[in-house]
Amino acid sequence: MSTSPPYNYNRLVGKHILILGGTSGIGLAVAKLSLAASARVTISSSSPSRIESTIQSLTTEFPNAQITGHACDLSTPTVEADLETLFQKATTTSQIDHIIFTAADPLTILPIQEITRDKILMAGQIRFIAAMLSATVGSRYLSPGPESSIILTTGTVWEKPSLGWTIMAGYMGGVCSIARNLALDLKPIRVNAVSPGLVDTGLWDALMGAEEKEGMYSFYAEKQPTGRVARAEEVAEAYLYLMRDGNVTGRIVASDSGALLV
Repeated sequence: MSTSPPYNYNRLVGKHILILGGTSGIGLAVAKLSLAASARVTISSSSPSRIESTIQSLTTEFPNAQITGHACDLSTPTVEADLETLFQKATTTSQIDHIIFTAADPLTILPIQEITRDKILMAGQIRFIAAMLSATVGSRYLSPGPESSIILTTGTVWEKPSLGWTIMAGYMGGVCSIARNLALDLKPIRVNAVSPGLVDTGLWDALMGAEEKEGMYSFYAEKQPTGRVARAEEVAEAYLYLMRDGNVTGRIVASDSGALLV
């Protein structure tokens, strides 16, 4: 008579999670939730000093945390080789179980008359090219099987167009498409994406002043069914879900305050 294995209440204990873009915003929130779930975390960003300060802060918050960090600049033409080096460093002691891609640069929001070839290519370097390469290069360093996964990040503009967002909408939709196709190309490793709506992070600081940002937050809070703008730690739960559920692949999970309903 066969017996079922003990029920695994915490599927992230001891798992090794690498987060590209893990020093701020949603990526940092994913790092915190992962550490709280007793996972081992490696964070990466382009700034060694930010990695160092983030590790110090996380170690203070999670004294028993297993956390390391390695710099990787995703904005350069050598991104493929640089990612290879990053994954080699990250797997010195163990393979990776989950790759989370939340890296981003300032949003390219332009009137259609100002769009040029160079601006299109520059806008996609991190959010699309580096995202795809993180999956293709990183897949070779993942533990085999459907318990491992890659999670990319898109945004609701791929479903709900907005004036001036044509370049961003193209790349956000592209991320959804490659996530679904990579789920077949990399099987049985799972590939999914999270589609956040408006989230209260420092991303907007590069685009507008504090007063304008607060006005935008108030405007959308009144429109959205939740009645407020999402916090990074709320959206981060979607990434934890996709890591834990070994039965989901090729899906786009929205955490958008119900924005698509209105």
